[in-house]
Amino acid sequence: MSSSKRRRHAVFATWAYPTIAFVGFLLLWQLVVVVTQLKRFVLPQPLEVLERGFASLDLLFANTPATVLAIALGFAGAVAIGIPLAVLMVASRALESSFYPLLVGSQGVPKVALAPVLVVWFGFGVLPKVIMAMLIAFFPIVINTAVGLRSIDPNYLHLVRSMGAPAWRIYTRLLLPSALPQIFAGLKVAMALAIVGAIVGEMVGANSGLGYLLVVANGNLDMALVFAILVWLVLVSLALVGIIDIAERFTIPWSRNTRTRELVQVQG
Repeated sequence: MSSSKRRRHAVFATWAYPTIAFVGFLLLWQLVVVVTQLKRFVLPQPLEVLERGFASLDLLFANTPATVLAIALGFAGAVAIGIPLAVLMVASRALESSFYPLLVGSQGVPKVALAPVLVVWFGFGVLPKVIMAMLIAFFPIVINTAVGLRSIDPNYLHLVRSMGAPAWRIYTRLLLPSALPQIFAGLKVAMALAIVGAIVGEMVGANSGLGYLLVVANGNLDMALVFAILVWLVLVSLALVGIIDIAERFTIPWSRNTRTRELVQVQG
């Protein structure tokens, strides 16, 4: 197979396979509703959800900016704190011994239980949602960055140290660039978790946003709107994670191209 045909096949597979899976899921959904004869307030049909979603586009668009703002600020805060903390933990064994057990232990605390506390402390504004998103997105950024920094070949470290490179240059010119694939993997996971955190924060205490709209629709037993909001959240999640994927393509094209060539060679 020629390289041009391989590229066309890769582009086709990128769009065709998810589309086929999505259509299959809709058909299965429709089959379950028809066979079980479930009521509309329990599980509406896919076409009802789509119709309700198109009819509520103005409502969805109006509540999306508040949610995206909370997600973006929480994600940015997690990145701003997580990556430097990972660098410090890798650079200092004492800091790692101090912070790592706390980080691991903090994951045993259900973040949903903190949402009402944050609302009591900070009110119904955007800050509780931002903090909730940041708390949930923080851990994978720290762990992936630390793993990436430690994955460098020791021979490279010996080489640059033998050449007299200072520690800050070793980190900025060698360790951090080599850790970028792992960092971006952590950023994608963190973005997905930040979305969950922001929605949970809005569901607990907010007067706008998709999470708030979800609570209102559920309280009114408007299941078609509930599922329409969930579908909309899927689209928002794909868009936000896609932004990180595009940033990865431009930041470390060498890593992505290397993986692509290896996959093509295996398939060939």
